[in-house]
Amino acid sequence: MIRIIAVLCRLASPTDCHEQIVTTSDFADVTMQSCLMGAPQLAEWMAQHPGERLAAWRCTIGSRVDGRGA
Repeated sequence: MIRIIAVLCRLASPTDCHEQIVTTSDFADVTMQSCLMGAPQLAEWMAQHPGERLAAWRCTIGSRVDGRGA
């Protein structure tokens, strides 16, 4: 499973940023290549969260978010 971890900043406070896993079961077909290119699903997710700006994202493999995999 590929997980997309986004760095999101609030539009009202641009220095207030946080990381959030944006991967859901809808992302089951995300490949590492499509993730690195900015998975189209990420744009859909951002459209549902208009109060935040995407500052960056990273792709990880497995269920853990610390980069060590499952």
